[in-house]
Order: sequence, then C-alpha cells, then structure tokens
Amino acid sequence: MKKVKWGIIGCGGIADRRMIPGMLESDSLEIVAVMDTNFDAANRVKEKCGAKYAFSTIEELLEIAEIEAVYIATPVFCHLEQVKKAAKAQKHILLEKPLGLNSAEAEEIKNICEKEGVLLGVGFMMRYASYHQKLKELIENGVLGEVVSARAQFTCWYPEMENCWRQNKELSGGGALMDLGIHQIDIIHYVTGLKAKEVCAFCGNQIFKYGVEDAGSILMRLSNGAMCYIDSNFNVPDSASVSKLEIYGTKGCACLYNTLSQEDGGKFELILSDDSASYDAMQERKAEKTEKIEVEFGNLYTKEAESFGLAIMGNNVNFAKADDGIYAQKITDAAYKSVLEKRFIEV
Repeated sequence: MKKVKWGIIGCGGIADRRMIPGMLESDSLEIVAVMDTNFDAANRVKEKCGAKYAFSTIEELLEIAEIEAVYIATPVFCHLEQVKKAAKAQKHILLEKPLGLNSAEAEEIKNICEKEGVLLGVGFMMRYASYHQKLKELIENGVLGEVVSARAQFTCWYPEMENCWRQNKELSGGGALMDLGIHQIDIIHYVTGLKAKEVCAFCGNQIFKYGVEDAGSILMRLSNGAMCYIDSNFNVPDSASVSKLEIYGTKGCACLYNTLSQEDGGKFELILSDDSASYDAMQERKAEKTEKIEVEFGNLYTKEAESFGLAIMGNNVNFAKADDGIYAQKITDAAYKSVLEKRFIEV
C-alpha cells in the first residue's frame, strides 16, 4: 500500500500530544521530517516518531522532495507565511484551525493554495468523532425531522501564562470563541448542513485579565430559521468541564455529552417521538422511543490524517476544506463585530 509522505511543521502542543501519536497508528502514511524553531524539540520529536530528519527552519523541510504533504500546527500568526512557502514548494497542506487571524486572511490562504494547485485541509478533527458521524447520518436521513434548535458548550481551564500566544489577540485572532467556539460552529454546520444567516454575541473577561476573551456566547439564526446557541469558556476547571451538543427536531432530539473532545468517546442519547401527535395540554415528558446508539471508536487524528491522505491520492473523500474554515471564521468575525457594535450581524 502506498504511503503518503508527511512533514510536520511545529512540534509542540497539539502536534506532539495528539497528531503525531495519531499518525503513528496509521499504516497509510509516513512522517519523513519534523521542524520546529526549537531544534531540541524537533530532534526529540524526530526520535519519538522515527522520522528521517529534524530541522529548525521550514525552508529545510520543504526542500525534501519525497514529502507530499505537511501538517502545520504553529501559532495562528505564522500560518499565512508558512502556507505561502509550503504551497510554493508544491506540498499539500493540512492546517490547524483557525486558518488565519480572521476570515479575510483565511480567504487569502485559500487563494494561495488554489493558485499553486495544492490541497488545503482544516484541522477540524472533531468531525471524525464516531458519534458526530452518526449524528450527521441520522439528521440527513430525517430521523430527527426538521431541525429547530441546536446548542453546544465547550469549556476548559486556561489560566494566565507568560509569553502565551493564545492569550494575545494580535497573535491568535481571539480567545475562547476563536479557539473553542470555532469547533462548535463547524460541528453544527457539519451535522446539520445548515449555515448561519444572522449572528449576535457576548464575550469578555470574567476571570482572567489577558488580552483575549475568557468567555463568549454566540446566538445564530440558521438558514432554515432554526435557533442555535454556542457557549465557550476558558474559565471552567477541566475537572468540571462537560461538553454538550444538542440538536432538537420535529421528531426528536439528540443529546451528546463529552464528544467535543480531543478523544473519540462520550455519550449519545437519542429520543424519538411521533411528530403527528396531537397537542398535550399536560405536557407529559414521556418519550415514545429511546434509541441505543452503537459505534466503533477510534483515534480522531488518525482518521483526520488518513482522510486527507486519501484525498491527496485522488479519492473522493469528505474532509474539512478551506471553505469550511472560512465559514467558521466569518461567524467568529461577526460575533466579535456584534460585541463591539451591540447589534445583530448578517453573515
């Protein structure tokens, strides 16, 4: 079986903890080279994953002819210039979210890749969660009926730290909404197939005093009129963080717990009812049918890398594309604008 040859740009954080271990579980790819401005970090990861090369500059990595694709997991402010170099070197690019500091920069990144004829994927690994895939299937098959409401909550504990790029708006583009909310925006779009038409938001600093929001909430009106609420926090202790994804329709509801995560798992409750039932003045909450959802869990990052690899080899696979990343950032842009101008923003 042909293996896609990869280079890793940025050896800290999510690359070291999640993507590289996920890649190592796959038989369909090979990590050829790794790069980090901290060469000691690059060399450590090289030994960890059995790569041939470790570099401290992107130029050195991109000179390796056998590399077909690069995974870029660097701070957001680095993305544009690194994408320019990788695309010019004719490497396909899997880029961590968010694509850019704002939707305009994300558009520029997309245009660069299209001009150079290389694929661009977005690091929305939560699409590959087994329960999210199942939820998408159920909605597409009409099991929940017409979607009328959606809610998502994703939180973590992110205290003040020195020299932390995520806590600097000029380097990250935003805080809890940009880092956590963007995943929720994408998942709701992915499973329902619906996009937002109107957005309003609240965000600010409740606990921490860094330069981005530590909490934010978005209200969206989706294209079919459904109402959608997204809640993101950097100020909830990890031990108390419970992620939630709820989709309500005219035939039932799906409630997912702890599926918005870096690991495949969680809990899925599906409650179905007869949508032709007459009005019940007593409002008795008796579900007519509770379904058991069975799936096979895996590694989100393995599935993400393998899917992008299949696309590189010419297979028709559904991976998160540039337009998906741009759409999510248009929503966060609108949310920040709503906060500043204290009004609803059309998307």
